[in-house]
Amino acid sequence: MTMLAVATLALLVTIALALARAALGPTVFDRLQAANTIGTSAMLLLALFGFLSGRPEFLDLALVYGLLNVIGVIAVLKFFRQGDLGASDAGDGAPR
Repeated sequence: MTMLAVATLALLVTIALALARAALGPTVFDRLQAANTIGTSAMLLLALFGFLSGRPEFLDLALVYGLLNVIGVIAVLKFFRQGDLGASDAGDGAPR
C-alpha cells in the first residue's frame, strides 16, 4: 500500500468513528465536536483527492470548505448559548 492510500484509509476510519460519536454522543456539544471532526476530515480528504488527481484547485475548495465549517460551528454554538443568531453580544456579558 502506498502512503497516500494509507492516509485515505485513515481519514475514512476517522470519519466513521466521528459518525459513531455523533450518533451516540451524550450531549449536543459532543455531537457538534463530532460534526466538526467530520468536516475537517472531509476537507483533508478533498485536498488529498486533489493531490492524487493532480488538480491543485481542489486545495482552494478544501480551504473554503474548512472556513465554512468553522463559521458554521461558531454559529451553532452562538445559537445554543443565546437562543438567537441575531442577538447582539453587547451588555454586561451575562447570558440571557
